[in-house]
Amino acid sequence: MNIHEIERLNIIQPDWRIADLVKDNLNNIAKPLDSLGKFEDIICKIGAIQGKINCRIEKKAVIVMCADNGVVEEGISQSQQNVTAAVAEAMGQNVSSVGKMASVAGVRIIPVDIGINCKKNIPGVVNKKIALGTKNFAKEKAMNEKEASAAISVGIALVEQCKKFGYEIIGTGEMGIGNTTTSSAITAALLNCPVKEIVGRGAGLSSLGLHKKRKVIETAIKKYKLKDADPYEILCTVGGFDIAGLVGVFIGGALNRIPIVIDGVISAVAALLAEKICPGTVDYMIASHKSREKAYSYIVKELELSPIIDADLALGEGTGTIMLMSLLDLAMGVYNSPNTFDDIKIDPYKKQ
Repeated sequence: MNIHEIERLNIIQPDWRIADLVKDNLNNIAKPLDSLGKFEDIICKIGAIQGKINCRIEKKAVIVMCADNGVVEEGISQSQQNVTAAVAEAMGQNVSSVGKMASVAGVRIIPVDIGINCKKNIPGVVNKKIALGTKNFAKEKAMNEKEASAAISVGIALVEQCKKFGYEIIGTGEMGIGNTTTSSAITAALLNCPVKEIVGRGAGLSSLGLHKKRKVIETAIKKYKLKDADPYEILCTVGGFDIAGLVGVFIGGALNRIPIVIDGVISAVAALLAEKICPGTVDYMIASHKSREKAYSYIVKELELSPIIDADLALGEGTGTIMLMSLLDLAMGVYNSPNTFDDIKIDPYKKQ
């Protein structure tokens, strides 16, 4: 699909009447009203998305988009590009951080090479490579429109495939050296906020590296006049293939009625782009945790989403989504195997 076809996709709202019925069921469980807090809101939202009162999230996956970013040439990262391929290879073998968490939580990890700067096929990693990384946006636009729309289409297609295999909830993850620079640049341009306020140290930049990172972003925003550009142009100019692929995952979730869980700042900026490109996709999103990166707070405020976990996480790879899924399993256990007030022979709670 090209961008015009993507923008014309019909996003249908979740069935919020189902959410009300799910809430009624929660209120009939032998517990104080609203006592599961935000988890009750999420369960109601999942019911509305799936269109089912007996909503379930037993079959879970995390799609991890892996890609390299040409802007690494500017010295804006502590690590070199070969780290992206190395971590992707570990994901393919289920020995990276996200793989270890997934094996405990019963979640399938789907690592995707959407733009790693490596010509070999990586075992265990789905090969959907658009190119050998993006270009250095300090010198030229990161990708052309054909490449960006192809990456978005990859994400949409992967969610469609997950739907066919019966997955009920999908998390988003990424791996790509330099992608806190691309995500910060997109956020600053989209939300017209000061670069200094939103750009952090990523995986551990020195003060000199942080200064350089901010300067590269500020220069690019002025050079390409991004504060006057539309969201798709911003993505093409300073984005990454990992972000573009995740844009497709969020849009695919809305098209296929699957809740999509946001991880940290990179997947959050993809969520924001998805909502800007296809309004209504935000209704299918769940925010997992409050990222350490400064841009994250700006993004979830714009999306009017509230992350559940506040634990100073900055691991990436989709690890925050697995943590939330595990907590959701506990809450869903209460919902799907309830004790009613009649079961334990006490009077129901009433709103005062």
